[in-house]
Amino acid sequence: FSFLNDKNELDGFDVDVAKAVAQKLGVKLRLETPSWDVIAAGHWSGRYDICVCSMTPSKARAEVFNFPVEYYASPAVIVVNASDDRIHSAKDLSGKKVGLTSASSYESYLNKNLVIDGAEDKPLQYPFDDVQIAPYDNDNVAFQDLGLGAGKRLDAILTNLVTAKPRLDQDKRFKLAGETLYEEPNSVAIEKNDPEWDAKVREVFAELKKDGTLSTLSQKWIGADISK
Repeated sequence: FSFLNDKNELDGFDVDVAKAVAQKLGVKLRLETPSWDVIAAGHWSGRYDICVCSMTPSKARAEVFNFPVEYYASPAVIVVNASDDRIHSAKDLSGKKVGLTSASSYESYLNKNLVIDGAEDKPLQYPFDDVQIAPYDNDNVAFQDLGLGAGKRLDAILTNLVTAKPRLDQDKRFKLAGETLYEEPNSVAIEKNDPEWDAKVREVFAELKKDGTLSTLSQKWIGADISK
């Protein structure tokens, strides 16, 4: 995930990973930030080469994407305004307005139909009812709305720790509420039917793992090694 820093530049774990990939490939990096709906729909028609965007693999997405490598495992968390003492766990989301990235696992979670591939034997708990889902194209606008105050436009945001941690460190208007909700694998995605590119992506990420780059970037942004 990424965000705009104080210099109005894209920054974050995914951005740094993308830079490392470009450096390994010896190519110039061009960062694009379309809406999540556009990314997740696939059929990019050459507009993008790769999504280093914390995409969770699923059977439905595998119909349009290849997932060459999982590069980290991400805990899903609840973020609230720092002044808010109403929300302490997922149960407290009942009746609340919760922002999230549209077409994400967080939306499926609040709709009580999230299935994490490879973890079908570990059913999730949904201790909430009547959550008002507020979908956003990206987390940046959701955080802007939550920053206006507790319950003004949003009561909470569902996101992952990779996205939340830098904001919590830099902006004291936000805090985590409760424990991790679930953990999901996150992969890079490419369009199907390009075995040569698939193999190259696997090779690059194997190098980034072996030389410690992924671990270092994880420590930088999260304070722990959640790389895979």
